[in-house]
Amino acid sequence: MEKLIITAAICGAEVTKEHNPAVPYTVKEIGDEAQRAYNAGASIIHLHVREDNGKSTQSIERFRECIDEIKSRCPNVIIQPSTGGAVGMSNEERLQPIYLNPEMATLDCGTCNFGGDDIFVNSENTIKEFAIKMKQIDIKPEIEVFDKGMIDTAIRLFKKGYINDNMHFNFVMGVNGGINASCRDLLFLKESIPYNATFTVAGIGRYEFEMAALSTLLGGHVRVGFEDNVYISKGILAKSNGQLVEKAVEISKVLGREVASCDEARKILKLKG
Repeated sequence: MEKLIITAAICGAEVTKEHNPAVPYTVKEIGDEAQRAYNAGASIIHLHVREDNGKSTQSIERFRECIDEIKSRCPNVIIQPSTGGAVGMSNEERLQPIYLNPEMATLDCGTCNFGGDDIFVNSENTIKEFAIKMKQIDIKPEIEVFDKGMIDTAIRLFKKGYINDNMHFNFVMGVNGGINASCRDLLFLKESIPYNATFTVAGIGRYEFEMAALSTLLGGHVRVGFEDNVYISKGILAKSNGQLVEKAVEISKVLGREVASCDEARKILKLKG
């Protein structure tokens, strides 16, 4: 079995310091949390950025500042900007970080209810627009999957030439309005992707480490971090993203799977480097 890639989703767009005081907002805080995650074993930093007051932004300049800060501390880490942004942002806002030419960026492949009145909208034309622009710049998309139909959409767009082969998926499991976080449903998603695709699993909230263990056993990869979960165990807030990564590393050790370095992750994902 290939080595395990650990992604750290260090701040997200919605979680706040009210949820956990260690959630990073400022450029320095984002750099600190990325470094803690990297030192603990993460080879990919999944990146949203915030204004100093915590407001989510897709500003290219804010992304540039944060990426420069992370790279000054962790020169070899893979930085994966989000093009999801926050609910309600325009396509133009959401796409800004791809013009910094990252190795990877996220590509959401469907619309999802996020609870209450929040709807994360990704029309077919939006998905095509994002996929075309990433392909033009030679950015590998991480295909974000909240339900099985999003896999079908990605495969259909691959067949039409919008997405390159050797696709990489992120199964986000346990979101309101999305697929459940269960062994049955993870097996269903895994069996639905092409034979030469890779996948990561992000379990939301209390499902984070349960799904990390299942993905590790099934040959997938793992995402942890404050975007998805702010607790290290029931009722106990995590001190940092690094602590969450450390727990994922411990799970991998117990299950007998080595953790990938940044360069090993690039090879597994067939990144341009």
